[in-house]
Amino acid sequence: MSNQFGLSSLYRQDYELWLESTINQLRQHDFDNLDIDLLIEEIEEMGGSLKDALENNLIVILAHLLKWKYQPGHRSGSWRGSIKEHRRRINKSIQKHPSLSRYYETIFEECYPPALDWAVEETGLSQDIFPPQCPFTRQQVIDSQFLPD
Repeated sequence: MSNQFGLSSLYRQDYELWLESTINQLRQHDFDNLDIDLLIEEIEEMGGSLKDALENNLIVILAHLLKWKYQPGHRSGSWRGSIKEHRRRINKSIQKHPSLSRYYETIFEECYPPALDWAVEETGLSQDIFPPQCPFTRQQVIDSQFLPD
């Protein structure tokens, strides 16, 4: 038990060292000296962070695609570059963590309203100009070749 308190202290003082120590204990099957509760917290947080990042990247792409489609006179390399980069992030995350593809499917529709708000704010266009439902398919949004007309 005293070792677990030591690991908790190490966690607060030097996260990288705690992580290295925990990985070594797992590799050596030294389960008695692991701070299991802290390890569980870290794993839960890691999963949440991956999901948060995917959601944020999706909102950015949707907002830029809306601006691209509904404000064609203002299209820029910056918008194109942002779309490309955030698509890369989503595709890389899904490639590294295939279960995130299910999460992507689940949150796709709920990411449209904040993206729409962002597009309205940045373009100054009325919300009535934009469709109430996402005009892009899930595949189009992450397709590196897709840009709306």
